[in-house]
Amino acid sequence: MHTVDALEAALALAKQAGYRVREEWLGGAGGAGGGGCEIRGSKWIFLDLALGPEEQLDHVLDTLRLDPAFSGVALPEPLGGLPGLRKSA
Repeated sequence: MHTVDALEAALALAKQAGYRVREEWLGGAGGAGGGGCEIRGSKWIFLDLALGPEEQLDHVLDTLRLDPAFSGVALPEPLGGLPGLRKSA
């Protein structure tokens, strides 16, 4: 599976789980830029355009792993084999 395909699938899953996604140049900050948060009751994922697709994917997956609402959402095919994510029945 290509990292960009997995990132696109993870972002689709995040949107399905109610996240809004914003792509910003956050400067990389040593890999710490971007990630998920809640602002005024809305769930957001900020993608740092200074990071590569693999690091962006890590941020999206970390956000989804911590969200209890994510547990009932079916995984798109490219994400089924990624560590730490469960496939829905």
